[in-house]
Amino acid sequence: MDMAGKTDGFGVNTRLAHIGNDPRDFHGFVNPPVVHASTVLFPDARTMATRGQKYTYGTRGTPTTDALATAIDHLEGSAGTIVVPSGLAAVTVPLLGFVAAGDHVLITDSVYRPTRHFADTMLKRLGVEVEYYDPLVGAGLAALMKPNTRVVFTESPGSNTFEIQDIPAIAKAAHAGGAVVMMDNTWATPLYLRPLDHGVDISIHAATKYPAGHSDVLLGTVSANAACWPKLSEAFNTLGCCAGPDDVYQVLRGLRTMGVRLAHHQQSALDIARWLEGQNGVARVLHPALESFPGHALWKRDFSGASGIFSVVLAGGGEKQAHAFLDALQIFGLGYSWGGYESLAVPVFLGDRVIAKGPYEGPVMRLQIGLEDVKDLKADISRGLSAAAAA
Repeated sequence: MDMAGKTDGFGVNTRLAHIGNDPRDFHGFVNPPVVHASTVLFPDARTMATRGQKYTYGTRGTPTTDALATAIDHLEGSAGTIVVPSGLAAVTVPLLGFVAAGDHVLITDSVYRPTRHFADTMLKRLGVEVEYYDPLVGAGLAALMKPNTRVVFTESPGSNTFEIQDIPAIAKAAHAGGAVVMMDNTWATPLYLRPLDHGVDISIHAATKYPAGHSDVLLGTVSANAACWPKLSEAFNTLGCCAGPDDVYQVLRGLRTMGVRLAHHQQSALDIARWLEGQNGVARVLHPALESFPGHALWKRDFSGASGIFSVVLAGGGEKQAHAFLDALQIFGLGYSWGGYESLAVPVFLGDRVIAKGPYEGPVMRLQIGLEDVKDLKADISRGLSAAAAA
């Protein structure tokens, strides 16, 4: 069944099951072919000279990448999507495409740490002025805009400490100053927030996380509105930063079940977050869907759901207590990334921030709640809290 353009009245899981490709294009097979391509042949010299066919070279798209990009466009409401080899590439490609030497870029201080590293090294080396702003600035961003501000980079919730940004207010201020607004929306996915509906121009996702969902694929997607799509597409083609077909297919396959997985992640994480608020050894729980969270009202206004990652602040202590907590865990793995089926825990480092530093009462632990049984995860966390208290 061809669902392209005919899915607005359907529920999210129905849409996820059918968007991206038409089985009738491939002899009725429900999944698109995995096209491994570099060379594409032309039927004659004139077609070659004019690039007068849909596919011209492997870096510029295949039926496999088109299937995923079309599906993401459907979810995002975007004019076009590029597919790149990692979530970090999904950050760097649009930044490289939209800034030049002498430009000024505003980046939220709660940003993903590798994004900060890229900005502080490569962007600065290329002559771009990088400035970090308070994630809670809202409409106050207008005071930070300069005549040469070209990009305002947002991330909501913020990495590790989950500050919710007032994206519509920030976008309004940025656009008034002629800047493009980019947003890392990996936490919510387009199922729980569509950035372009809130004034964002370019939506960024580490598809490594929830779209892939199985801790075995690296991929990123970048989606743009109609005004920004030509420039984003040109940057993508110029940089040659294309993803491999097997990884693209794995993410398209993961996308089919993302709705049911996200619902499970959300329910389990919120259950555990509420439970943690009453546990000894816990000072605070940093989860936007909790009524106690400072940004909860903004989250409730803009988001339609919450994913499975949040942080917990221990009630005092330092590195010794943090290590004791982590080393006592038996189910939670100690590993980066998130969005997969297994639960993970990492210590949060805030030493490179310039504004959004806290203070926090003790070590901050980021928890990715996987698909395991909640009672088992609670028991595991209890082991960690007991170990931290005894350290």
